[in-house]
Amino acid sequence: MLESYYKIVYYHFEEKMEIGIYGLGRFGSFFATKMIEQGHQVYGFSRSGKTDLPGIIYSDEETVLSQKYIFFCVAISAFEEVIKKCAKKISNDSVVCDTCSVKLFPCEIMEKYLPENIQIMATHPMFGPDSAKNGLKNLPLVICPVRVDRAKVDYWEKEFSSWGLDVFKMSPDRHDREAAYSQGITHFLGRTLKELDLPYTDLATVGYKSLMEIVEQTCNDSLTLFKDLQHYNPYAVNMRRDLKRALQETMNALEW
Repeated sequence: MLESYYKIVYYHFEEKMEIGIYGLGRFGSFFATKMIEQGHQVYGFSRSGKTDLPGIIYSDEETVLSQKYIFFCVAISAFEEVIKKCAKKISNDSVVCDTCSVKLFPCEIMEKYLPENIQIMATHPMFGPDSAKNGLKNLPLVICPVRVDRAKVDYWEKEFSSWGLDVFKMSPDRHDREAAYSQGITHFLGRTLKELDLPYTDLATVGYKSLMEIVEQTCNDSLTLFKDLQHYNPYAVNMRRDLKRALQETMNALEW
């Protein structure tokens, strides 16, 4: 039962929150902007020293880690290093949320390094600057309650739904199993198609244009993200084997 993830404690929530966002790369900057658009006060920390986004209160690491809700927007491969370094600096009443594109790995890391008094709510906003260029409506966002008060999960489910997102609550294992065959395969095919260096043509069909959009959406993201999606999702290797088998079967069907 999903309820087993919750501590059944209820709180009164103010409508908008003060939020810390740790990591202001391509996605972190985009996510921070969306939080600000919804009226939240955002304290941001960038390890690169980035300070050019309007509306963000650029802060030192300690200030960001003292907020009630802290969203870590860092690369999956950097996540363990960052959490391990920050664990003792996080306020006792904070709720730590990751935004990684895999869920079993960051949940394991947060449970390993964060003290029991710090609550954990894993998230995966399954969108970014490219896929959300026409708005957030009906784009998916996953919440995986790990050790967190139910009322806090309810708050964020309602909040993210108000953005027009489709919010799904599920276990980290279910997320990774399904994401390997949705997001994982999309990024794999996008990178593969890019290697073909497909040209623009006046004869482009609707299907061809859709393929080109997949290349654009996936390859605008970093190569690090692509590798992390494949390496840190334990189900991705099965996806690649299935894809390889399917490709071979298709090639075999062409034989006379």
